[in-house]
Amino acid sequence: MARAAVDIGALSRDEQLELLDQLWQSLGRDPGILPLTELHTEELDRRLDDLENEGPVGIGWDELVEQIRARAR
Repeated sequence: MARAAVDIGALSRDEQLELLDQLWQSLGRDPGILPLTELHTEELDRRLDDLENEGPVGIGWDELVEQIRARAR
């Protein structure tokens, strides 16, 4: 593996986070680059089932706007 062209230690925290974000986005462009294991797929399926069984969560946009306006009065 080649050495990084950037001295990561010399970057500020914000610059490091920006670099990390750029790396993550570049990996996300090709879903096949990070294949899911069977265990991960099963866990995602389980979580999706939990969400579907839970039903709608949260409030609608209109209700949210109404609550915000009421607090502003």
